[in-house]
Amino acid sequence: MAARVLRAGGAASGGGFLWRAAPCSLLPGLRKLASSNNRLREESWLKSLFVRKVDPRKDAHSNLLAKKETSSLYKLQFHNVKPECLEAYNKICQEVLPKIHEDKHYPCTLVGTWNTWYGEQDQAVHLWRYEGGYPALTEVMNKLKENQEFSRFRKERSNMLLSRKNQLLLEFSFWNEPVPRSGPNIYELRSYQLRPGTMIEWGNYWARAIRFRQDGNEAVGGFFSQIGELYMVHHLWAYKDLQTREDIRNAAWHKHGWEELVYYTAPQEPPRLLLPRE
Repeated sequence: MAARVLRAGGAASGGGFLWRAAPCSLLPGLRKLASSNNRLREESWLKSLFVRKVDPRKDAHSNLLAKKETSSLYKLQFHNVKPECLEAYNKICQEVLPKIHEDKHYPCTLVGTWNTWYGEQDQAVHLWRYEGGYPALTEVMNKLKENQEFSRFRKERSNMLLSRKNQLLLEFSFWNEPVPRSGPNIYELRSYQLRPGTMIEWGNYWARAIRFRQDGNEAVGGFFSQIGELYMVHHLWAYKDLQTREDIRNAAWHKHGWEELVYYTAPQEPPRLLLPRE
């Protein structure tokens, strides 16, 4: 498996979907030749791989890739917490966020809230779903402005944070919809920064690849960014424990076709292993 992973990483750095900087030491002629060869190889590979070919000029990515039967919008939040404040941060989140989740007057759902276990430390990750898309998001934001408890929560929380960022996401049509799971589980968030113009190809590619990762019910959700950092893709996985994760990932390499499908991909950001907060 180690050799396969190494080769997959090497291929990704030379071309494909993920953003990489070209080596500055190449001569102009060699750069042009390499670029031409990579483009021809990529076009040939994509043509033979994808189940269906979508012309990205015909419609917006959100209409081509997102689920048509739902209009849910997702918000992914990353909060980097002061190390000495993490326990207090988790405590106030557990006191306030579930109330919003359970209040029927807020058209939103707290899909999950986690702390990073392996990866960037002292970090909290929250995933919200807004049933009804942008109008639902606007409704929730307006109601929270009038929520005095939430205002106090935000003020107290601001003193605990080093930085924070968020993204608005849509869900890939071919992924499972995130649903509550019996636990305990560990989660893995793998994030990819794509090259502009390759989102359609990525979607077609993973529409086939996801079939190899369903046996253990580990696929939680797949999302692509709409607002915030663009050309981002996030895959969320769930496992019983670290050994189960290792076994499932190793088993995928024994399935015919998986190696070909992952040949050009590797996470742009280090994967995050997450522990859920109850």
